[in-house]
Amino acid sequence: MLKPTPLFSNIVATTEYPDLKPLSDFQPVATSSFRVARSHISSLSVHVLLEWSPYSDNQIWGDAGDSLEAKIESLLNVEKQMRQVADVAGTRKAATDILQLCFEAGAWQTLNEQILLISKRRGQLKQAVQSMVQLAMQYIDQTPDIDTKIELIKTLNGVSAGKIYVEIERARLIKKLAKIKEEQGLIAEAADLMQEVAVETFGAMAKTEKIAFILEQVRLCLDRQDYVRAQILSRKISPRVFEADPSKEKKKPKESESIVEEAPADIPSLLELKRIYYQLMIRYYSHNSDYLEICRCYKSIYEIPSVKEDPAQWIPVLRKICWYLVLSPHDPMQSSLLNSTLEDKNLSEIPHFRLLLKQLVTMEVIQWTALWGTFENEFENEKNMLGGSLGEKAAEDLKLRVIEHNILVISKYYSRITLKRLADLLCLTVQEAEKHLSDMVVSKVLVAKIDRPLGMICFQAAKDSNDILNLWSSNLEKLLEIVEKSCHQIHKETMVHKAALSLKS
Repeated sequence: MLKPTPLFSNIVATTEYPDLKPLSDFQPVATSSFRVARSHISSLSVHVLLEWSPYSDNQIWGDAGDSLEAKIESLLNVEKQMRQVADVAGTRKAATDILQLCFEAGAWQTLNEQILLISKRRGQLKQAVQSMVQLAMQYIDQTPDIDTKIELIKTLNGVSAGKIYVEIERARLIKKLAKIKEEQGLIAEAADLMQEVAVETFGAMAKTEKIAFILEQVRLCLDRQDYVRAQILSRKISPRVFEADPSKEKKKPKESESIVEEAPADIPSLLELKRIYYQLMIRYYSHNSDYLEICRCYKSIYEIPSVKEDPAQWIPVLRKICWYLVLSPHDPMQSSLLNSTLEDKNLSEIPHFRLLLKQLVTMEVIQWTALWGTFENEFENEKNMLGGSLGEKAAEDLKLRVIEHNILVISKYYSRITLKRLADLLCLTVQEAEKHLSDMVVSKVLVAKIDRPLGMICFQAAKDSNDILNLWSSNLEKLLEIVEKSCHQIHKETMVHKAALSLKS
């Protein structure tokens, strides 16, 4: 056991209390790093201010040849004294010094043991635990092998579990461990680890770091093909959060609010996170072949300023928007996106796709063979563009959308048509035409009735008696208005004619 070194080179004490014991009775603290010690004597508190020791570290802790265990034991005694007098700075310094000694000696097993020992000591100060965890996290990337790294991360994870003051550090530790598991090919384990942490409840974590963590959770769920959980996690991020202006100055937090930590340097910016979010959502919607939602995701990526400024980036995105608009079923949202895309000036840079969208807007029948012959090469080239191919069933769905468009056009021009004539216009068999028409009626895209014995299709909706009476009443009012105007014009012409005859006479 090392003898304590007298460090009282300059002592300041009060002489107001004559009943105090002489200073020689105090046991000095064997350290060169702490300035304040507190002794409780006769219910009075005397503060002894210590200056830096004139002695070297070898004089304090012994010779350099002393073992690591002896040095740690001395520091543990210091930590105990500082902890018992609630000295935050002293306890923190003692704990971190122990970790520094273990790190410099390369004793990784001892480092893990000391982290557990110090954190479990009675009445341990949370500031000391927080500083100890933060310091040990800096050693993770300097471990000699992967097993040591995993063991250190698990030790720190166990220490920080259930402690709200190191919840951010625990989230970062789990993210590191999940990355290691992913590199080892254990995608399921990595996803399970990430799902243990609900960062959306962390008030002190930066917004960008929260979003990046949740996006990592979503990505791992998509990698393990857990699409239900991926959707649940993605709903934790509101798309409106990406619309915030990052150039605005941050508001100063109020006294009652917690201070938000700065995000680490490796966390992407908010606009970059927006791109990552929509790329992940494209992967999710591609699983269900939800073309309209995929189109909306690409539209959001297209609106990012850095994408709009670079033609090499926005041209592939705009191509994808056009293709997925064509592949989307007809509905009001699709029609609105189609018209807004046609008004985009950048569409003139890719005239083929402008022509493709124009054909969908024009109420004319599209010949499938001519359309496919024109755009087949462009369709195949999408495999080499941003985002990859359009999907396994994209070609079949494109043909289906052309058929649906043609049926809608025919319903605008015809009130009644034979099934055979409809099949001829669609270049399909009678059975195929009937099937596609029935599917559109079931999905309530249009209203139609098929008289199969006669082979007749009626596109007019059946009207009840009230509608018929209202229509008749409306037509009758229009007729009476026309008759009244005609009578007025006739009377006017008669008066003019009579006036002209009276002038002549």
